Amino acid sequence: MNDTKAVASQPIRIGETAPDFRARTTLGERSLSEYRGQWLILFSHPADFTPVCTTEFVALAKSAAAFETTGCALLGLSVDSIHSHIAWVTAIKHKFGVNVPFPIIEDPSMAIGRAYGMIDDTAADSAAVRSTYFIDPDGIIRAITTYPHNVGRSVSEMLRLLRALQATQGGTGLAPEGWQPGDKLLALPIINSAEISGDDDWFCHLADTK
Repeated sequence: MNDTKAVASQPIRIGETAPDFRARTTLGERSLSEYRGQWLILFSHPADFTPVCTTEFVALAKSAAAFETTGCALLGLSVDSIHSHIAWVTAIKHKFGVNVPFPIIEDPSMAIGRAYGMIDDTAADSAAVRSTYFIDPDGIIRAITTYPHNVGRSVSEMLRLLRALQATQGGTGLAPEGWQPGDKLLALPIINSAEISGDDDWFCHLADTK
């Protein structure tokens, strides 16, 4: 049985503390607090044994090592039972030859989904939910993405966003459009008019990396 400590009346927002919970997963019981001290991507999928979700899980399984090298764990979730999850990951291994190494939460009561605002209070199921929460080592939500049931997420974009969040975590720079690991960050915006130079690029220029 899932045990949530907080039930949100509306979707949680960036900058808020991720609601804690304890739940059964394909790899034993897990609680959100166990992931403190590292990055975590918590993501929901509409249902097991569905086409788009299967492609996502195959891609995530193949990229699991890349997330691990960034110090980030993966944690999946859907309303399906633990038995359905196990049967699905077994089928994925047999058909695609990949092992899903991260745990998948069962949320049949939708308690966690509702606590995170993944599901509307009046919803009967989570069939239209494909949400992703990027949670920092202090348990703070740093980014949220939501896709419809008929469009899959991009695992490469999930990795890029994670690395951009990590690169800007110290508050010394900003990640521009299309930023990739190794690219330079933008300087923070000037808030004191006395610091504005005569250059045309004072409002959008690269950060000083010296």
